[in-house]
Amino acid sequence: METSLILISGLFFLVALLYACVGHAGASGYLAVMAVMGFAPATMKPTALALNIFVASIASIKFYRAGAFSKHIFIPLIITSIPSAYIGGLISLPGYIYKPLIGAALIYAALQSFYTSNKYNHIETKSIALPHLLITGVLLGFLSGVSGVGGGIFLSPLLLFLRAEQPKVISGIAAAFILVNSIAGLLGAFSSGASIPEVAPYWIIAVIFGGYLGAEMGSKRLKNPVILKLLGLVLVTAGIKMFLTI
Repeated sequence: METSLILISGLFFLVALLYACVGHAGASGYLAVMAVMGFAPATMKPTALALNIFVASIASIKFYRAGAFSKHIFIPLIITSIPSAYIGGLISLPGYIYKPLIGAALIYAALQSFYTSNKYNHIETKSIALPHLLITGVLLGFLSGVSGVGGGIFLSPLLLFLRAEQPKVISGIAAAFILVNSIAGLLGAFSSGASIPEVAPYWIIAVIFGGYLGAEMGSKRLKNPVILKLLGLVLVTAGIKMFLTI
């Protein structure tokens, strides 16, 4: 049990460090670790959301202080995403639905990691209409709450594709978006009777250290393509495992 605790804590630390470099909190990575370690679906979502909150808090502060943030994009997104994330958090899916959902999310995150690994350069930005941001908030908020992924893995590539802001600013927006939706989703999960393991405080300490180091690096320089590609490999492996264990 002690060896397992140390191993999981170490893996969570590594996930938090890598994800925080790019403004993410690591939910898909935590889910990947828990999938490989055989966690029950009922435990996976609230645990991932809880860990998300600590790492996203650190990343949000770091990127905001570095000037990598846009309230004009962030505020419309969270107006609709927060209630949607809470509603999603209330929903507890059975394993045969939750596992393929998370498997698909992990594989999607992996593909986006590969795709964006060579795309983070200076870009010419375009404005996004307010209704589009509001609709995006509804959809990603609900997906964040029901799955426990936080929403950043979907928001970042979307904003990058739409050329909404510079890559580092997108990372800052994603960090704050993940924070508020993880809180809303976790409150919804707790309202429906979900709980996190008693050993979670050890994992929280691990991700706080990893998240601080990652956010410190990520807020001061752009992401490393090699890290993204390695991250993608881990995620696609875990995603496939989720499908194999249905």
